[in-house]
Amino acid sequence: MSGLRQPSFELVPGEHLAKLLNAQALIWNRIFNFINSMSLKCAIQLEKIIGNDQEERYALTDASRLLLKDNPLSVTPFLIAMLDPVLTKPWHFLTAWFQNEDLTPFDTAHGKKFWDYGGHDPKLNHLFNDAMASDARLVMSVVIDKCSAVFSGLESLVDVGGGTGTVAKAIADAVPSMECTVLDLPHVVAGLEGSKKLKYIGGDMFEAVPPADAILLKWILHDWNDEECIKILGRCKEAITSNDKKGKVIIIDMIVQNQKEDDEESIETQLFFDMVMMVMATGKERNEKEWAKLFFDAGFSDYKITHILGLRSLIEVYP
Repeated sequence: MSGLRQPSFELVPGEHLAKLLNAQALIWNRIFNFINSMSLKCAIQLEKIIGNDQEERYALTDASRLLLKDNPLSVTPFLIAMLDPVLTKPWHFLTAWFQNEDLTPFDTAHGKKFWDYGGHDPKLNHLFNDAMASDARLVMSVVIDKCSAVFSGLESLVDVGGGTGTVAKAIADAVPSMECTVLDLPHVVAGLEGSKKLKYIGGDMFEAVPPADAILLKWILHDWNDEECIKILGRCKEAITSNDKKGKVIIIDMIVQNQKEDDEESIETQLFFDMVMMVMATGKERNEKEWAKLFFDAGFSDYKITHILGLRSLIEVYP
């Protein structure tokens, strides 16, 4: 075609070309990373995980065992919830979110906050509660086995944001002398029946937390920004210092970079969670310095960290 300029390409040296091809392969890898999670979801939904293979040449890994539906510590509910279309849709709205005034990409994608959406969508509410319960079973089995001393001397505990009560039930069973209370949003605890040592209260942790010797915050504070966390911690401090008592706040959450420097995969996973918090809520994952600032800004005097929960830690905070 006469009159049209043809694009010109400069040849690059062979060595540099090889680097470019490697760079291209790396980008492809990042592009298709979602295939891992979606294939895993498909396998779970098709129930193709082999549970009782009799042939010696096959064996389940520890990770595979955690995907078996009949395993009481299964992480399958967490996988199903996190990969539900309602929770994957906001990732397609990151660019729009960076250009608007919405609090989160979830707001941009769905027109309301995550917590409000859950209150009006029974399916998401159910999926999310199941996900948190499945995680609680694994975490609490470790806490009760390795850190039971954390509950020593306590007569009462309030599990703030405790969902359907998996954590509180585990504690009540392990420490029969303790009275446990679950505080969560009314739509979460609606219809749940308590017992002599376990009760449910519908409420708002930003408004008030029932008095107790200890307040438990499992995977709660990472959902909220610093200002919101300080307010939550302030309510917790009021609860454990009422009637001239001095209790403690027990936190189960991530401390970024609590892993060995050479454990790049673990640190990357923690940073993935940091992105999840940005997309779904107003929170973030924090390093120890950031955690300490929250505690002191909320009026606490000291804290103790126990690194025993893999990517997460157990933190005891004192007034």
